[in-house]
Amino acid sequence: MTLDTPLSELPIIKPQQYNKLAHLGITTISDLFLHFPSRYEDYSQTLPLSEAAPGMQATFSGTLTAFSVQKSFKQRMLLTNATLTDDSGSIRLIWFNQKFVGQVLAQGMEIRVSGKVTEDRHGLVISSPTFERMSRDATHTARLVPIYPETLGLTSKYLRYLITLLFKKFETIPDPLPEELLEKLHLPSLHRALFDIHFPKNEEVSLIARKRFAFDEMFLLQLKTLEMRALYQSAHATPIPPRSSDTQSFKASLPFTLTRAQDAAVAAILSDLALDRPMNRLLNGDVGSGKTAVAALALHAVSLSGHQSALLAPTEVLARQHFESLSRLFAHTHFQIALYTKNYQLLDGEKVSKKTLLSALAAGIPSIVIGTHALLEDKVSFRSLALIVVDEQHRFGVSQRAKLQEESFQSDDGHLESVPHFLAMTATPIPRTLSLACFGNLDISLLNEMPKNRKPIITKIARNHADRTKIEDFIRQEIKKGRQAFIIFPLVETSLALKDVKAAVAEHETLEKKIFPDLRIGLIHGKMKSQEKEAMMKAFQERAFDILVATSVVEVGIDIPNASVIVIEEADRFGLSQLHQFRGRVGRGDHQSYCFLIPGEHASLENARLEALEKSADGFHIAETDLALRGPGSFFGTRQSGFPDVAMESLTNLKLISLARTEAETLLAADPSLERHPLLRQSLARFTARVHME
Repeated sequence: MTLDTPLSELPIIKPQQYNKLAHLGITTISDLFLHFPSRYEDYSQTLPLSEAAPGMQATFSGTLTAFSVQKSFKQRMLLTNATLTDDSGSIRLIWFNQKFVGQVLAQGMEIRVSGKVTEDRHGLVISSPTFERMSRDATHTARLVPIYPETLGLTSKYLRYLITLLFKKFETIPDPLPEELLEKLHLPSLHRALFDIHFPKNEEVSLIARKRFAFDEMFLLQLKTLEMRALYQSAHATPIPPRSSDTQSFKASLPFTLTRAQDAAVAAILSDLALDRPMNRLLNGDVGSGKTAVAALALHAVSLSGHQSALLAPTEVLARQHFESLSRLFAHTHFQIALYTKNYQLLDGEKVSKKTLLSALAAGIPSIVIGTHALLEDKVSFRSLALIVVDEQHRFGVSQRAKLQEESFQSDDGHLESVPHFLAMTATPIPRTLSLACFGNLDISLLNEMPKNRKPIITKIARNHADRTKIEDFIRQEIKKGRQAFIIFPLVETSLALKDVKAAVAEHETLEKKIFPDLRIGLIHGKMKSQEKEAMMKAFQERAFDILVATSVVEVGIDIPNASVIVIEEADRFGLSQLHQFRGRVGRGDHQSYCFLIPGEHASLENARLEALEKSADGFHIAETDLALRGPGSFFGTRQSGFPDVAMESLTNLKLISLARTEAETLLAADPSLERHPLLRQSLARFTARVHME
């Protein structure tokens, strides 16, 4: 039996139990041991029954001096009653609808029970206590009892039983971390850490064990990012020679002046492009900071060199928007721009067939192609793809981005294969800790200042019904001035589970018929077809509607310069960074813009997230606040990222991340391929399969 032994091969685990374990992602012994407690119940205090008092949570031992199983009034509930007695006194025990209790316990047995003491009209009682016989080692009582993430039909008690049983089979567990590293960092061995997290003698040792596993995750993450960086830097790319005068001319043709941050980012990107190794850079900028303009200068440089670029967007709406804005910026050049999505194929503004556009791409005719996931199809090929730009990069999976990066082309001599340069963009400001932890394989350019002409958005929280009425009146005033408004809702349709939460479809009807019957109100949500969403956004852009009712489908990439008001209903249900993204849908034109946050009916008026948004317009500050308030899950969900909770917690720990980075660099410098550390190499392979490096 090894850690990799499938649980399905163990006779003690029935198929039904295995299926439930698999639902939690537990399929091997290793998975089981790495299924960590979410919390502990402290039953370590064992007391005589004479000291039992209401509210006390403790362990008691004694003999069952009375025991009965009966149906309650009208036969609706099975009740198991018992009396536990020791030398100092006695206490009642009661279990509700737990048939197995009557099957395993009987009068005269000596047992331990753990639970909370309460008091009713008959005296002191412990309801549904955990119990085990005195003759057995303490697993469910008389210690810090671990409570695990569960699923229907799979209890913490069963998980404790299984872990206890299987852990005894391992005298030692091979440790992937070098012994000298553990000694240097004062970390326990893997075997010790696993024991202390599942069977802690006190809270302190469980915290030390969690620290060990948090370091493990960060160390593997840093090894992986450094490995990816080294691999990418060892590849060959087509150098794009600088043409300063042409770049300056294009920059001068732009209808705006670049900020210092934009200039710095452009300089870094052009410097990367000039090298014969591929650029691998993340452009991280707040909403409205001008990422597209920076990308345009990179696309221009590649086009000047006679090669092709691809810009990938997560939605058709955003792809079309990029196509239109880049077509305007490149209007005075001779470079051809194409759009390739599932529903649209354009070349220099003209509709063409898929076949025609695919042939043009293969022939190297359009210098720049903008597209969605459709660009990842096998039938799409390029003659000379030298640069890939990915907008909202977190919305593409690793395998998708890798597919594009694998695109290569031959030089004129037919021999040289090159990897395209890679530029990722995100409008979600990423805190420093997360940048270092999750994007260590990328060089990062920050756009941390806004264009000079950009007016700050005035943000207000609606705290009562009177405020709501004022907001409705204000929307009318803005629309009379020729402006437009967004109204955001968290749900598409009314939900039985969330019946008190406002939904877009129903509220659109209310707004249209009762509140703004004289205004033109559109509706857009994620359940609509792509073409329907596209048509609605185009109509709103062309001012066919005064108000657009929407869900989170408009969180990113929607550019409506004429929109000056956004109202976010049930604002407390959104994360802080998401609210900031919504706010960025306005303030994109010359007009003063406003954001109104309306909490749900039952929300607390003291909401730290909403108040932070009201006070600050700095996306990076907001991201740091969101990280502090909600943890890394606001950026990467545990399930989505593949990180366990213990690692998610550590993503806020800059000291731990820096330490992991330093130690990873040291180890790889001495052993680049991990040949001298085979167990660590295996762990890294498993980590890579589990964690999504997005």
